[in-house]
Amino acid sequence: MPGVYLAAILASAVGVLLIDRRWRLAVWAAPGRTLAAVGIGTAFFLAWDAVGIATGVFVKGGSPLLLGIDLAPHLPLEEPVFLAFLSYLALVAWAGAQRVLERRWTDAAASTSEASR
Repeated sequence: MPGVYLAAILASAVGVLLIDRRWRLAVWAAPGRTLAAVGIGTAFFLAWDAVGIATGVFVKGGSPLLLGIDLAPHLPLEEPVFLAFLSYLALVAWAGAQRVLERRWTDAAASTSEASR
């Protein structure tokens, strides 16, 4: 079933986007910085892939789940989409973890100051 892998990446990206929208973690908090970070991360990982492909470390397997469109030898269309998703997921996870930790620190500080009264 060609395209299943791409569809899974896009469906996952929609899920992360909904989480981001609900808690305003990345795009809804700072759209320009988020898009820049995703773009830079994607470019970095594509360059990494290019080096891996050139040295023969990375090769494209024959999966029926891929669309079959190659942007370059051993670089399927799905790869940059996955790399953008990976970069965005990392930003949302990082922002979410920061928010949880900040809330814990704030709650701990508030309970410490209340206990000392």
